[in-house]
Amino acid sequence: MDKARQVLALGVPLGVRRSYRALADHGEVPHTTLYHRAHGRPSMKDKAQGQQYLKPWEESALVKFILQMSDLGQPVRIKYIPALAFVATRARPPIDRPVKPPGKNWAKAFEKRHPQTVARRVTAMDWNRHDNNIAGKMTH
Repeated sequence: MDKARQVLALGVPLGVRRSYRALADHGEVPHTTLYHRAHGRPSMKDKAQGQQYLKPWEESALVKFILQMSDLGQPVRIKYIPALAFVATRARPPIDRPVKPPGKNWAKAFEKRHPQTVARRVTAMDWNRHDNNIAGKMTH
């Protein structure tokens, strides 16, 4: 809850006239912000969070999956992240489910929000580990 909503919830103390200006002076919040919160306008942070493609728990699950795949030596390419996000939304109820996958710039913004998901360099697999899977013509 932002400070303006807290000031509105507390109200004005006794002896102070009841107006947005007085409440703003008492709570040290701009009076226009108080007016907008009282009439239902969300804060910029709440509005931005409401416009996110994934819910916070879906986004954290996607981050965990990407990090797990990277730890296992199979980093997820950035072009596949929107498809994974679309699959993550399938668990929502049909009314809340998005119809389309995220847009073309969504994956890059996701990567900026979660810099730990940037694909790490993977070391080459040990040749002795998969002797039975490597054809003879592949060895030098």
